[in-house]
Amino acid sequence: MWRCSVRSVVWQAKVFSTVQSVNTVKSRSWSSVSGKTWTRPSGFDTGLKTFNSLSKQKESLILTREGVATWYSCGPTVYDHAHLGHAWFDILQRILSKVFGITVIHAMVITDIDDKIIKRSWEENVSPTIISRKYEDEFKRDMLSLKVIPPAVYLRVTENVHHIVAFIERIIQNGHAYATKEGDVYFDIQSIGNRYGKFGGAVDSQGEPGSTNKRDLRDFALWKPSKPQEPYWDSPWGRGRPGWHIECSTIASSVFGSQLDIHSGGIDLAFPHHENEVAQSEAYHQCGQWANYFLHSGHLHLKGSAEKMSKSLKNYVTIKDFLQSYSANEFRMFCLLTKYRSAIDYSDSSMLEARNSLGTISTFIHDAQSYMKGQLQCSSVQEAFLWERLAETKSSVVKALAEDFDTPRAISALMNLVYHGNCQLQPVSKADGAARSPAVFAAMLSYIRDVLDVFGIDLLQSQILLLPCCLLQESDVLSHGGNLDGVVEQLTRFRSEVRAFALTRQAGPTTGSPNKPGLYPERIPLLKACDSLRNELAPLGVLIKDRGTTSTWEITQGKQDQRGQRVQEKEQDTSS
Repeated sequence: MWRCSVRSVVWQAKVFSTVQSVNTVKSRSWSSVSGKTWTRPSGFDTGLKTFNSLSKQKESLILTREGVATWYSCGPTVYDHAHLGHAWFDILQRILSKVFGITVIHAMVITDIDDKIIKRSWEENVSPTIISRKYEDEFKRDMLSLKVIPPAVYLRVTENVHHIVAFIERIIQNGHAYATKEGDVYFDIQSIGNRYGKFGGAVDSQGEPGSTNKRDLRDFALWKPSKPQEPYWDSPWGRGRPGWHIECSTIASSVFGSQLDIHSGGIDLAFPHHENEVAQSEAYHQCGQWANYFLHSGHLHLKGSAEKMSKSLKNYVTIKDFLQSYSANEFRMFCLLTKYRSAIDYSDSSMLEARNSLGTISTFIHDAQSYMKGQLQCSSVQEAFLWERLAETKSSVVKALAEDFDTPRAISALMNLVYHGNCQLQPVSKADGAARSPAVFAAMLSYIRDVLDVFGIDLLQSQILLLPCCLLQESDVLSHGGNLDGVVEQLTRFRSEVRAFALTRQAGPTTGSPNKPGLYPERIPLLKACDSLRNELAPLGVLIKDRGTTSTWEITQGKQDQRGQRVQEKEQDTSS
């Protein structure tokens, strides 16, 4: 069985009697002050506002140190596959760092000892260590596959039990916890007066199950004795293991001390987990406000289900399964289209909306590149108007993100810029000699890519495939996709030459068209064959766009991507 020996601290009654009396006086003074009212911290105002679950309203985000945010998040309990909800706050951290220049110091706990892990180990007849390491490694791989920036440090509970034991001892010394004869240690809710209940839910709480020797039904376990065949650690109260809530308080305090800027997690963790975290942390540090901001994300639901997506409820989509159908970019756009605090329905239709939004952006980038390279002929562009829209978009995006990370409003502003750009890129069959305006489109593309990069969406690599085929060099093909891209490039180039030949007009008027030269009748089957090839490749993920006598191509992400079919139907060749 799994045994980790931690040096037990022997209580010396004579030594601690004086300390205990001092701590009791200090604790009474601390607990007599109401802690339910949020206190505006002193420090450096970031200019952002965020919804703070402690005050239940938007507050100015004020950091203890200028340009630095300390951030703790509850990590996974590693007994099963990870689900999509774990990746949510990465977007908010990216916004802080990449838009507002704030260094985010993020620590996350890995809960690698828990009742669920023990149960799973019994079911599979292996040690809890094997179960926890397997799913911890999978969680980290899954986060990387979704482009989640890893925290500055991951900390396992099992490697911090000695810190947890010391943390509990200090809470006992401060007069806010007690041990039972069975070997349990409970937090004493009554000892902190009316400080308990910052997040609500405490009034009707019946508490957690446990020893009948609890002083109050709401008292929760800091330490519990291990049952036969369970992992255990030695402690002053006997062999046992930590309770659920104490691990986060201990580990966050070991990294950040008595003051934390931001704590995040799902809204389901607000009570009792975060409530109990705050109680035991403030009891340990004897401070008025341990964490200044709590950010809670809304539940992720499977559409049609009222229950949250959860491993314990077995109603979740694993990240590995998700990535069989959708990309990390599409997941991020799915997140961006809804406020992080809102409950979100996950479904194929919501993912299709995200895919379509990315498709609209990709198509604009493709068309703008074609225009910049002279492959797309357009009527005169209202350049001054586009410069104004670009400046307006930049301002709107920053304002939206500074207002509680309002990503839907930011994406709406970005899509509005794309719309105005598309309105200016109306193709014509023949250039009218008007002055061209490639610089403004270059500025728009650069800004769009910068914003998407903030959100963790990288379209740059895929856009290499959108360059006009006549401009794509062999070195580009070989370095961005290998043999498949080379085959598509050669096929598209050959097809373009055939189309150009088939579209050649006769020198004089033809029958039925006295004023306009027509196509050579014998070449029309070639033109139809080119159209058929284009249409047949679209469902396979190769999207060819005909621009007069030239063509561009794109490899879409999904082999059966319906976007290609929609574009194909929308852009029928005017010559056929």
